Amino acid sequence: MNFDFDNPYRTTRLPVFARNAVSTSHPLASQAGLRMLWKGGNAVDAAIACAAAMTVVEPVSNGLGSDSFAILWDGKQLHGLNSSGFAPSAWTPEYFKSKYGDAKTPPKRGWDSVTVPGAVASWVALSQKFGKLPFGDLLEPAIEIAERGYLMPVVVQQKWAAATPELGSFPGFAQSFLPWGRAPKVGELFQFKNAARALRLIAETKGSAFYGGEIAQALERFAREHGGSMTAKDLAEFKPEWVTPIAKNYKGYTLHEIPPNGQGIAALMAVGILSNFDLAELPVDSPDSQHLQIEAMKLAFADVYKFVGERSAMEVTSEQLLDGGYLASRAKLIDMKRAQDFKAGNPVKGGTIYLTAADENGMMVSFIQSNYMGFGSGVVEPTFGISLQNRGHGFNLTGGANLVAPRKRPFHTIIPAFLTKDGQPVMSFGVMGGNMQPQGHMQTLVRMLDYKQSPQAACDAPRWRFNQGLELNVEAAMKASTIQALQERGHKLDVINDSYQDFGSGQFIWRAGDPKVEGYVCASDSRRDGLVAGF
Repeated sequence: MNFDFDNPYRTTRLPVFARNAVSTSHPLASQAGLRMLWKGGNAVDAAIACAAAMTVVEPVSNGLGSDSFAILWDGKQLHGLNSSGFAPSAWTPEYFKSKYGDAKTPPKRGWDSVTVPGAVASWVALSQKFGKLPFGDLLEPAIEIAERGYLMPVVVQQKWAAATPELGSFPGFAQSFLPWGRAPKVGELFQFKNAARALRLIAETKGSAFYGGEIAQALERFAREHGGSMTAKDLAEFKPEWVTPIAKNYKGYTLHEIPPNGQGIAALMAVGILSNFDLAELPVDSPDSQHLQIEAMKLAFADVYKFVGERSAMEVTSEQLLDGGYLASRAKLIDMKRAQDFKAGNPVKGGTIYLTAADENGMMVSFIQSNYMGFGSGVVEPTFGISLQNRGHGFNLTGGANLVAPRKRPFHTIIPAFLTKDGQPVMSFGVMGGNMQPQGHMQTLVRMLDYKQSPQAACDAPRWRFNQGLELNVEAAMKASTIQALQERGHKLDVINDSYQDFGSGQFIWRAGDPKVEGYVCASDSRRDGLVAGF
């Protein structure tokens, strides 16, 4: 790919060129990964070190109680890992009805939003299958940061302070995250010594303490004390699942995503719909180009929200949703003159962190980890600093693919992505932020493949975010003329200045050629405090 490296967007970032690289949303996490590469580790070792460090330096978005997913190129082929946790054995529709009456979903916060955490199990699985360094080495940077502490950065502090009024009274939250009875201020030293204790046990036992030992017992005890239902047996029975990524071709490349229960298929459906148009003939930031992408994304979401969940519970298959004929029929519904509120079709007829790492031997890792909404459930097991996700809120209590059930996984928003060409690796990448993730995958990919913008420019360009119906958020940096033209077509736009909250951020590593010679072109989103580190 011959990128245009002239970046037309406001940014303080430049692309990084390196043979070994990591890209995360926090400099200390990027440095943790780089330490593993300097020690002779590979991209998987680096990714695990980054992921562990991120639980400490950005607890507003992820923690030891998170879920995770990964797609990696091992030098010969792609592998997918689904490490999203399942519902506790006690969870049934009747369980929730007895506690919450006619509620349509499990609660947003508290113990009854907590599913079994999968992130730690993913670190172990990745290390055992692909890592080079001893597992304990990979957690050393995270332990050191948690023990010594770090100065609070701007973006993390903003989200921390915003969450405090809602979550301050939840079990263990204040003890762990309000060390002075309030959120830390920018530049204050935050230490997380209990998390350091947990990380040491995880390192020493290769994760078994979390799923069957001292940490598991502490989680069960804490749940029992505060009305939760998760047990040590629930934790012990969880195992990550190695999966084959699903894929869709676009402009000579192939986009790969993790199959359901996640929403990655939405990005595949959107680019499949866009394949029926010649976007490159439209100016990159024009109303026509943006309108077409918005409508394609809305069509994809209409189907995903109706049909996608745990694969065994879905009424349609991924293959049916990605069928070229079906997506072509959906593309015909787009009216270039007006915005529409699309409904699901009939395919049967035919708070998150992302990081990526690559090494000079060609291994590339796309990894994502999340507590879901900011700080997840708000519940924090205090003796080990385990902040627990609220993925259970993704279930529903009324029926369909996401009806809650014991040992079932909920619909998931976090999705790593990977791009190949002719069966060879091209780019590991991802974008954070709830339903922004497939939207970000599509928007950045279109900019790189259709418009030849560099990964950094594609990262920095103004984005839009579809919410529901005709409602969109758009970044204030978008052209005023484009905003006006979209409004005239019926899009209901809310212009937002807070880019982090609404438009996510992302990390991108593009393989420039032979990793030992040309290396990689790397980008980190200017919406966050992130850093690309490489050599």
